[in-house]
Amino acid sequence: MSDERATARPLPRRADGPDNADDRRPLERPNLDSPNGAPVIVKQPPPFLVRVSQLLWVLSLISGAVLVVYYFVVRETQLPLIIEAVRSVDGSRKDETYSRAADIIFWAVFWCLIALLFFQISLMVSFMNRKDGVRWWQFFTILGQLAIFALANEMVAKGDHGPMLRQMFMLQGGLALSALLISALPGPLRWTARRHDIRKRTVGSPGSEV
Repeated sequence: MSDERATARPLPRRADGPDNADDRRPLERPNLDSPNGAPVIVKQPPPFLVRVSQLLWVLSLISGAVLVVYYFVVRETQLPLIIEAVRSVDGSRKDETYSRAADIIFWAVFWCLIALLFFQISLMVSFMNRKDGVRWWQFFTILGQLAIFALANEMVAKGDHGPMLRQMFMLQGGLALSALLISALPGPLRWTARRHDIRKRTVGSPGSEV
């Protein structure tokens, strides 16, 4: 009998040979970075027409404040004229009744002007913060200004100070109306509807915005 020895058979080799090191390298992971970064909220200056509207509102508020001060200063001069205006409506009352009615009319107009000023200030701040429906409230305040002007023109704006009071009422209302009309143009309307200014930022340069 002849001894048979097991012979080791060589492993099969690839056609390109075992020396190819590229086949033994692990596969590279795919790049998960996106060339476009996430959108971020940025602070941008308002458009030109929005700035113009804001400036007109500020001028209207300043003229309204001057009107309130002037209206209070000429109180002693205007009260007798208000009494005569009330007396012309009904002359059968006592003098004390006319004096009380004149005081009520004067102070009613005075406090309405102050309340309107503070309300318009809050509305202007809301307008610059792009709140919805602000323009309608501003429109209602202008209607309130017209109502106060009609009452003041009939009862208060009399005598030597009457023309100045009427001019100041008209100046305040005209500036407010101009501001509202400019804010209702397409550019300011789009600015309000956008609510926030958003830009995209590249991943490679975090500080740069595109």
